[in-house]
Amino acid sequence: MNFFIYAIEFLNINFAEPIVAFMEPAKNLIASSFSMPTVLLGSLALFLILRVPIGIALGLGSVLVFWLTDEPFASLALSYYSGLDKFPFIAVPMFLLAGALMEKGGISKRLISISDCFVGNVRGGLAHVTILSCMLFAAISGSGPATTAAVGGLMIPTMLRRQYDKNYSGAVAACGGTLGILIPPSIAMIIYGVSSDQSITRLFIAGFLPGILLGFLLMVTASIMARFSTVIEEDRPFSFQHSIETIWEARWAVFAPVVILGGIYGGIVTPTESAVLAVIYGFVIGFYVYKELDLKLVRECLEIATLVTGTIAIIWGASLAFGELINIHEIPLIVTKFITGITENPFFILVLISLFLTFVGMWLNTMAQIIILTPLFLPVITQANIDPIHFGIVFVVNCEIGFLTPPLGTSLFVAMGIADTTLGRISLAVLPFIVSMLVCVLLLAYFPSISLFLPNLILGVGK
Repeated sequence: MNFFIYAIEFLNINFAEPIVAFMEPAKNLIASSFSMPTVLLGSLALFLILRVPIGIALGLGSVLVFWLTDEPFASLALSYYSGLDKFPFIAVPMFLLAGALMEKGGISKRLISISDCFVGNVRGGLAHVTILSCMLFAAISGSGPATTAAVGGLMIPTMLRRQYDKNYSGAVAACGGTLGILIPPSIAMIIYGVSSDQSITRLFIAGFLPGILLGFLLMVTASIMARFSTVIEEDRPFSFQHSIETIWEARWAVFAPVVILGGIYGGIVTPTESAVLAVIYGFVIGFYVYKELDLKLVRECLEIATLVTGTIAIIWGASLAFGELINIHEIPLIVTKFITGITENPFFILVLISLFLTFVGMWLNTMAQIIILTPLFLPVITQANIDPIHFGIVFVVNCEIGFLTPPLGTSLFVAMGIADTTLGRISLAVLPFIVSMLVCVLLLAYFPSISLFLPNLILGVGK
């Protein structure tokens, strides 16, 4: 009995005191040598250079500042919890699950068959089919890499069989897949909406015309590049009857975007509720109508949605504490003064921010970009009288470019694996498409009405 008493007394010794005493000089040195904004952003940059995962890097940076400023760590935990305790966040796993169910359940390949009817007979037709299919699948997916995997997994092997250049084939699928976060529904827009306190419904509507514009620009680029690629054309004239038959056979696949977006645009359901409906629709059609889903595939879909959601949740929770510290130490005010000191023209402000986002997109994933940088740039665009909805669309298009730029380039790696090529070669093949995306950014920055026309028409100005 005495042994246990001595053991408990030993364990009750405060081992933290000597550690705190040892670290106190270092704490005082750092606090006196650097400002808190420098410590916060500098530590994040250092951790990212050391390849620390972004969620952990955000958390460590926050812990360091809390320690230096003697803030109670309990508030850090509360920030983590409140960051995830948001109703719109439920839409993220639901849209991920819906996209996976519709891919495994046969909806994606039926959307591809519809695209083939309308654009498969033009020069470089399979590239056009790939991009148009990505646009259609984006309307049910919400994720860029998921769209690349779903459509590219079917179209890249088909293009290779038709002797298309494999680097060109992979580049087309990677670029088309990025439309998954621009054409609604979009997980990136949901996260931006929560981070900026903007209407997600309004963001979804605003992304419609820019998505069509970017899809058109990618198709134009594909047509030009097809002339320099090894392409065997299939002389197949357009058939109205065949197109009608194909659409009828794929009618349940075509109806999927109507179910997802119709309720949102009609004001019947919220985006979160629509995501749940999309899951139910994808399961019912894949399991009972097309009969291509089974319990094993459903489990795979659940695993995919859970893993991706877990990754996003870690980043999201850590980012709120980080974002609160950004505001407390007035970093947005510093950024605002810096940018407005260069120019006060809204167009050039968006161009400067876009250049920065293009660079950052090479190193940070989309979710991290939106969560970290939205609080930084919102005061800038507010002072410049730029609509936050319009800025959100420009932000998302810049994030799309990040999917295509190494060393991160998520969609690039997905397409590279399917096309069995190297990172260097597919990176070169994707450059013309990146140029067309930059043109899209400039058009959106100069003509805000491209983003704002539909939401103002449907929902009214500023509602």
